[in-house]
Amino acid sequence: MHGSGGIGSYVEFWQRELNALGVSTFAIDGFTGRGLSNVNANQSLLARTNLIVDIYRSLGVLAKHPRVDPQRVAIMGFSRGGQAALYASVKRFDHLWNKSSIFPALYLPFYPDCAITFKADTDVADRPIRIFGGSSDDYNPPASCAAYVERLKAAGRNVEITVYPNAQHVFDIPFGPETPVTVEGGQTVRNCKISEDANGGLINSSNGAHFTYADPCVERGPHYAPNAAARNFALQAVREILTRTFDLK
Repeated sequence: MHGSGGIGSYVEFWQRELNALGVSTFAIDGFTGRGLSNVNANQSLLARTNLIVDIYRSLGVLAKHPRVDPQRVAIMGFSRGGQAALYASVKRFDHLWNKSSIFPALYLPFYPDCAITFKADTDVADRPIRIFGGSSDDYNPPASCAAYVERLKAAGRNVEITVYPNAQHVFDIPFGPETPVTVEGGQTVRNCKISEDANGGLINSSNGAHFTYADPCVERGPHYAPNAAARNFALQAVREILTRTFDLK
């Protein structure tokens, strides 16, 4: 599942690498069918949970595919899509929206946004969750994910986070100089703390009011940049865990 900028070169990079490993891929386009190309500068154009539903509906498509082994399906996502991949593991959401017969074997969120605390979000699938981020990421800083990981570990969940030094957001871009590029007008909730209320809405935890992207905690102009070292380390880590989880030969 892609991020706020739509399907980019990092998706194609992972498709090539995973195909070479003997793993098929299914890239989800959560934007085009909704008349969107990106939501970088206006994240309110699409609710975060929509991409979680897209993942579950894609599992329904894959469940009917004769060449897909339903016991060996992993969910991978990047940035906003990484958030969706991460929270697709929450049992509450799975029970609500996953109508397929597939119970994913592995969750691989890359540099996700972990600013939202959902109800019962530590009750996740009894499957491995492996999060990857960069220490220099100012779009989705890994600190909020590290805090979520600690809550998940306290609940006995199989979760790990790997943070690569000096890596920016979207560090797995397969080409280009490693000089940070500004996402012009891009919205980031890096300084927001958001939680779900009793009615399923999102509130700004700092004042208890309904959260909107006009809130003062929402900032603009985060950065991204490729990082070859981080990309290669992450690639090796993903290869290893997929080989173990899928029993690849």
